[in-house]
Amino acid sequence: MKKINYFLKAKSTLGVLVLALSSFTSLGQTNVYDNVIAVSPAHTSLAAALQQTGLNAALQDNTASLTVFAPDNTAFSNLATSLGTTVSGLLASPDLSSILLYHVLGVEVPSANVTNGAIVTPLNGTNTIKMTKTSTGSVYANHAMVNVADLFADNGVVHSINAVILPSETVVDVALDNGFTTLATAVITAELLPALTDPFATFTVFAPTNAAFDQLATALNTNTAGLLALPNLADVLTYHVLGSEVLAADINNGDVVAPLSTTNTLKLTKTSAGSVYVNHAQVTLANVQADNGVVHVLNKVVLPSETVVDVALDNGFTTLATAVITAELLPALTDPFSEFTVFAPTNTAFDELATALNTNISGLLALPNLGSILLYHVVSGTVLSTDLSNGSVPTLNSGTILIDLTSGVMVNDAMVTLANVTADNGVVHVIDKVLLPSASLSEESNSTILVYPNPSIDNIYVKGSDGNFTIVDMMGKTVKEGMIDNQAISISDLQSGRYLLQINDEKNAYSMPLIKQ
Repeated sequence: MKKINYFLKAKSTLGVLVLALSSFTSLGQTNVYDNVIAVSPAHTSLAAALQQTGLNAALQDNTASLTVFAPDNTAFSNLATSLGTTVSGLLASPDLSSILLYHVLGVEVPSANVTNGAIVTPLNGTNTIKMTKTSTGSVYANHAMVNVADLFADNGVVHSINAVILPSETVVDVALDNGFTTLATAVITAELLPALTDPFATFTVFAPTNAAFDQLATALNTNTAGLLALPNLADVLTYHVLGSEVLAADINNGDVVAPLSTTNTLKLTKTSAGSVYVNHAQVTLANVQADNGVVHVLNKVVLPSETVVDVALDNGFTTLATAVITAELLPALTDPFSEFTVFAPTNTAFDELATALNTNISGLLALPNLGSILLYHVVSGTVLSTDLSNGSVPTLNSGTILIDLTSGVMVNDAMVTLANVTADNGVVHVIDKVLLPSASLSEESNSTILVYPNPSIDNIYVKGSDGNFTIVDMMGKTVKEGMIDNQAISISDLQSGRYLLQINDEKNAYSMPLIKQ
């Protein structure tokens, strides 16, 4: 693993440290090594490491101006434990010098001069150090907190820190090095640098582009400064981060994963064409590796909103949720800036449909027009039950559903059993049957058969076939059959409800839902 082998693979490209070293310490002058580090009982491991590498001489130079981030003894012990070795093992590492030089700046920086988000270059130029100053005044160098600040000597200042920092290429460096300026600024503003620069953590970061943040600002009628002032900025950012490394190849369609934010889960889609989505945002560049994880670039900012998909997932609509995943509709229905009204069939409703069609749930999910059937249950906009009125309503599959308020709320022949389950991007109404658009179960996609009107009271008319018909109720029982008589079938003797009409002739084997009013 990257973090275990760090000392074996650390870049040793510094060359020879060129400093004007003094042979003697001038009378009355102090230096950061002799007068701060060497006399501190909390920094004996650091003192030993400096002596081991000979870098103590550099810190004794009275002509220098230095800032030393000094890991305490506990920091060295913790690093040794993380690497499966001992402090003595750390001191024997050939990369020890480069690690120590990563803790030293060539200028004196008191804690009062540290600004949040400052990026400073240490004597080890392999990587920069990312500084954080929190709203409560705490100071961090990468993931290490300053536990004692401003230990001054004549040639600089020492800040004691509680962790050893390593010049690893972290997920933060990926953002900084690749122009994700808005994301980096947001991470700094939310004071998340210490977490994301931890070399021993492992992250997956879904990184929105600058354009994605601009789109979000426009949607919220604000600007970048307005986004950075959002009170839930940290929650939004941690909603983009997983606490483990997940490569694009490891993503399965329909994965529901928990990010560092606990507000909501992320819903992942991998389409049949290989595209990957995180909620409604598409991954435009995958698998940008860092030493502490991986970054996937997104074309949109995802928000921890409670969507209509969450309503289905959180309330046991497992068949509906599985169907939505199978039909690759998660990206559409998780869009926090779209509004939907979903008529959501229960699991029992799907089971009854499967029984009526002499199949099972797997058979339903294998329907080639599953997406169209599901979108027949979705209306654009938020339509509460109090907003409904008798008549036709267009759905997202370009069909129409019939609303009847005569006795309760009926949608075609399905009854609304629970209304107005609200989400941040719409509302869900629970129904007791699956709605089927005309010809949704046709076995002949190019059929020219037309059945109308549907729903109907007395007669339905069949254009394009003069063969046999069978009408089956939703329990699978044949209730009427015969020959189509002059393009007409009388259904006046049927009880109101939903049926399955099957037509067979020399050219067609055709099935469709039939609603008797």
